[in-house]
Amino acid sequence: MFAKHRTTGYNGYAVQWSPFFEHKLAVATASNFGLVGNGRLHILNVGAGPSGGVINTERVFDTQDGLFDVCWSEVNENQLVTASGDGSIKLWDTTLTDFPIQNWHEHQREVFSVNWNLVRKDSFLSASWDNTIKLWSQNSPQSLQTFKGHSHCVYAAMWSPHSPSLFASCSGDHTVKLWDTNSPAPVQTILAHGNEVLTLDWNKYQDHTVVTGSVDHTIKVWDLRRPDRELNCLRGHEYAVRKVKCSPHSGSLVASTSYDMTMRMWDITTGDMIEIHDAHTEFVLGVDFNLYRDREIATCAWDESVHVFTPRCLM
Repeated sequence: MFAKHRTTGYNGYAVQWSPFFEHKLAVATASNFGLVGNGRLHILNVGAGPSGGVINTERVFDTQDGLFDVCWSEVNENQLVTASGDGSIKLWDTTLTDFPIQNWHEHQREVFSVNWNLVRKDSFLSASWDNTIKLWSQNSPQSLQTFKGHSHCVYAAMWSPHSPSLFASCSGDHTVKLWDTNSPAPVQTILAHGNEVLTLDWNKYQDHTVVTGSVDHTIKVWDLRRPDRELNCLRGHEYAVRKVKCSPHSGSLVASTSYDMTMRMWDITTGDMIEIHDAHTEFVLGVDFNLYRDREIATCAWDESVHVFTPRCLM
């Protein structure tokens, strides 16, 4: 299966499959490559079976500034949160009006990442270029907590899928930091790469394992109990690694995207690159695994297109 959808006039930044519906995909986009101009949130319906290969637009929501990330609520199947270039965070309901049902604006610079708590399901994190991470509840008009410790842009903050209070962040200061919401300061710092760390994700099957991607073109696999050196260093991307995503279906499978215009897949136990998807014609920024259709992957890129497909390595 290979399906393609155009986000005409808008460059793709992030994709996320719904945790409730196998056919529903959210895409965060920005006009003019996110440098200036509007954003648009796309809610797509991806066909299965005989209609596999057909992608229809269910809703679009327009914003005054570019959207850099999106995540679905873990408690309400119709709601999702976006991260914006103007420092705002917006909560949307796909069954309601064209306007956000909640709007928070505390960050002083671009918000680059939003991530919903997978265990408690009652809160989410935002990571910003103002060097901070904030904790939010959809029911609170202000952030619940602000975490300071990075000395450069925070590109991502991701909840552990194994703990209700643990999360990890990565930054332009070359580090990965481990945090507990019960403490204002980081509980652990790893000098992860020799350059900016743009992305990280937790392994869904090994609770101490984190995967990072950097401007140095590499992906590293870490055991947080032994932070002095990585378990594995995966080489193959020709430019900065923009996104890493651990499979929800396999503890050894990781997908990555890069400014080299490819999405690649890796076996982190062997270190082998097992797939290259090179059908995009611009920087590839977003990637996600479908939680219900275990062979289906979505990517988005600056070429104004979304790809939904089954990689050869999963056939």
